[in-house]
Parts: sequence; structure tokens; C-alpha cells
Amino acid sequence: MPILNKDMTLCISLAARPSNIGTRFHNYLYDQLGLNYVYKAFAPADLAQAIAGVRGLPIRGAAVSMPYKEEVIALVDRMDPSAKAIDSVNTIVNDDGVLTAYNTDYLAIARLLRDHRVPATHSVLLRGSGGMAKAVAAALRDAGFTRVTIAARNEAAGRALADLYGFAWQGDPGTSTADLLINVTPLGMSGRDEETQSFSDDAVAAAKTVFDVVALPSETPLIKAARAAGTPVITGAEVIAIQAEEQFVLYTGVRPTPEQVREASEFSRA
Repeated sequence: MPILNKDMTLCISLAARPSNIGTRFHNYLYDQLGLNYVYKAFAPADLAQAIAGVRGLPIRGAAVSMPYKEEVIALVDRMDPSAKAIDSVNTIVNDDGVLTAYNTDYLAIARLLRDHRVPATHSVLLRGSGGMAKAVAAALRDAGFTRVTIAARNEAAGRALADLYGFAWQGDPGTSTADLLINVTPLGMSGRDEETQSFSDDAVAAAKTVFDVVALPSETPLIKAARAAGTPVITGAEVIAIQAEEQFVLYTGVRPTPEQVREASEFSRA
């Protein structure tokens, strides 16, 4: 990383549980590409004040993580179609005090479903109803998936998400299963829920693919259970690499090579 200087451009992340994954990813690429940027993670005590700081300092970009992806909408100036279509934000770009919101989660999910060749004929059980769940649900719909059930304890949010995309809703996943299981909740994330497996062992064994968007740790209890059962997996580490790559391009205007992205992703998890 270059020595801090007055001309350095600052980018940040805002998360309830900050990790070093994005920090290491972005700073690795800044160094590799010789860019005078630095990236820092924050856990905001007050989201509105944090966004005011982005605007006023000025900070070039801000990644937005759970649980702020919807709350931040009222604090930006413009909504890119990628964010407006699903009313969820994961990236803010500051152009001379004008804040534009984007969502690169959607692109990451769509690419991973395609790259892992998950058939659109699969039945899907999606656990969660927050901002990331909207990105996943939209990607599923646009990829042609129709047999999708949203499992969410918050009935109002769960039903609203299901109705928005023409899917079914149920409460707790219980003993339900599907060809594709997707966890879009904090269950398994480092912290108070890190030992919690979001779907049962029986559901994991019956599934054809297990997808956990939790990136820290990349080997969540759900992913470990799927590997033990011999069920193919898609991990949160894959999600964060793709969405971070797109954020990097929005912040810098520079597109790293696939090899550079792979190296940055490996470095971020080391």
C-alpha cells in the first residue's frame, strides 16, 4: 500500500459487522494497479451521519452491507437502475457531492447461477427477506426460475418479497427441502450466529446445490455440511469477489484482469 498522502482517494465500507475481506481485496488491487487509493471498513454508529460524511469529506465510494441496504436509499441522490429495480443498495459512488446508488450483488448472483450451470427448472428454497434476498430473488426470476419459495420469519417482509416476484412464501424452513437451497440471512456469519446452520442436514443432503451468501467465514456451517454430504456449493466468497470487482470498477474506472481479481480474492481470504 502506498504511503498515505493528501491526494489519496478514500473508499469505505459500511457494515454492522465489518470484515477485512473487502479491505484486503480493494487495497490489493490498488497496489497492483498503482492507484493512489485506500480502502477502510467502518461500523457506523449513525448511518445518516456516515453518509453525510461520505458526501462532505468527500469519500469516493462506499460499499453498503447488511442491515443498511434498504435504509440507505433515503440518504442518496440518485438510484441507478441496478439498485432501483430491487430497492436495495450495496454501492454508493460520490461524484462531486452527488451520491448515486448501485447494486452489484444482483450481477454477482446472476453470474454465479450461470457459471455453476444451475438449471432454471430446479425448485428453490430461499431463506431471508432483506436487501440481499431481493437481489437473489430478482436474479432467480430473471434467469427463469419459477418454483421458488421464500422462507422468512418476518411474514410481512417475506410475503412482500414473494409477491413482488411471483413466488411462494412460508415461515421457518423447517423440514422443507428443494433442489437449490440459498441462505441470505446472517445465520453462519461470524459473530453470535456463526455456529448456526441455516438449513437442516436432511435438506442439505437432498439438495442438488447449496448456496450461502455469507462471506465471513467462507466455510459456514451450511457450506461445511454440504461438502460433507457431497452436495455442490456456491459460496459467499464467490459472491463477494464478483460484486467487489464491479464496485472497484465503479470507484476507479479501471477493470482488473480475471487473474488480478482471482489473486485479490485469494489474498482477501488469506
